[in-house]
Amino acid sequence: AVEALSPQEHGLNFQRLLDASTYKETFRQDMIRWGEEKRRTDPGFFCRAAVEGARQPVWVVSDTRRLSDVEWFQDAYGDVVKTVRVVATEETRKRRNWVFVTGVDDAESECGLDKGVAFDWVITNDGDKVALDEQLEMLVQSLHKSL
Repeated sequence: AVEALSPQEHGLNFQRLLDASTYKETFRQDMIRWGEEKRRTDPGFFCRAAVEGARQPVWVVSDTRRLSDVEWFQDAYGDVVKTVRVVATEETRKRRNWVFVTGVDDAESECGLDKGVAFDWVITNDGDKVALDEQLEMLVQSLHKSL
């Protein structure tokens, strides 16, 4: 068995883990396992790390992946939390070189928010720049009104 990985603890190249390379895919399942172990012992571990030292009036916490993450932010910050989901069709995702991997893409780390969250905003990103810009502009206007 391969030990679960954290980038810092195992000297992995952080920048290469951010791209869509085979480098990331080589370590992806082990990093997911490491993250799951952390969450089992401390469900707020990654949420607290995301906001540590933040002082801005508006925060964008991207890439939350689990209902427990959303619940943590809602419990900690209440009604000021606004949830945004970005969606794309499977066809668009495939055009962007996404390939479904059993055991990864059907795991909680990838689909944990498919149920159980009433998103305040759903943004569609299927490659239409004008439509995307219009949606984002409406979101930004809404946020400005709530400040």
